[in-house]
Amino acid sequence: MTPESVIQLEHVNFSYSGQPVLIDINLDIKKGEFIGVVGPNAGGKSTLLKLILGLLKPTSGRVTVLGDRPVVTRRHIGYVPQYPRFARDFPITVEQTVLMARLGMTKWWGGYTAADHRAARQALLETETADLQHRRLDSLSGGQLQRVLLSRALACEPEILILDEPTANIDQRVETEIYDLLKRLNERLTIMIVSHDIAFVSAYVDRVACLNQTLMVHHAAHIDGNLLDQLYGTHVHAVEHLHD
Repeated sequence: MTPESVIQLEHVNFSYSGQPVLIDINLDIKKGEFIGVVGPNAGGKSTLLKLILGLLKPTSGRVTVLGDRPVVTRRHIGYVPQYPRFARDFPITVEQTVLMARLGMTKWWGGYTAADHRAARQALLETETADLQHRRLDSLSGGQLQRVLLSRALACEPEILILDEPTANIDQRVETEIYDLLKRLNERLTIMIVSHDIAFVSAYVDRVACLNQTLMVHHAAHIDGNLLDQLYGTHVHAVEHLHD
């Protein structure tokens, strides 16, 4: 039996003020897949995510998530945005941050339920940040903060996890730890990740979607220098990352 499709884009076009951003995009992501999205700046990566999250509507074409319109099904998606630019001195703890994922999922009166706290606790355990739960966000390192934001995405108990440049501005050791964690989460979640580091991503994902207004999808093992040159429009040096 063919694996179930969880995200489908069919002949999708999108323009801002008449300026094309995405052109005839076709993409079919199967349940349990780990897919990377790479491409140059202004190539349409963030726009693609916003269409899948239901934050934008295509100019033409069709986007479905879990068999329905994204605006209906996005509560089944856990989302980790790009490295956050919010005020880090905002007086909120790690636990409170993760619990925010539960807003709108249970009753709207009386505060968080026991189920909400259990979901948040489980998410913190999965990302190995439970010991940070009473810490304020402004006391965290960059790597710790990314794990907390991943915890928040997991606390909504999603079927799909989408991450936008989750390892930007953190060192390679922490980057490896986060990708290793994502690989473990992929045992039960479909994962889509946007990254600039194609060599690093290709060591973990099943397929790589190369996006520069138009989209080409390749198995990770097929990524080579010629393909990178075509995608970025210039010569690109690929650096090998070795993982234990």
